[in-house]
Amino acid sequence: QVQLVESGGGLVQAGGSLRLSCVSAGRSFDSKNMAWFRQAPGKEREFVGGITWSGSRTDYADSVKGRFTISRDNAENTVFLQMNSLKPEDTAVYYCATQRSPSYYYINRDSREYDYWGQGTQVTVSS
Repeated sequence: QVQLVESGGGLVQAGGSLRLSCVSAGRSFDSKNMAWFRQAPGKEREFVGGITWSGSRTDYADSVKGRFTISRDNAENTVFLQMNSLKPEDTAVYYCATQRSPSYYYINRDSREYDYWGQGTQVTVSS
């Protein structure tokens, strides 16, 4: 079993920054690719970005590329999402998740390929 707990969400003005954290309680964190997804009201959950287990590779949705950065600290079982230049359209509940299939290189963008999820943290960006 893996438990994921996100934190760091909140209300911020457009152009501001937030840093989300996701702490894993469970085994094998350092062998899991991790990803962040988000879901806005009335919309489907969408891929934001992911990072391989080693941290050597990252992947981002086009909508956040250049503004968001994913990193991880395997010693602390934590993955981070640094969000800069936030826009009102970034408003959503943000979730971290573990990729089901291990891969040195491939970060899956399909939420169905992720098996453990956190409870989510709300991010609200005001205009």
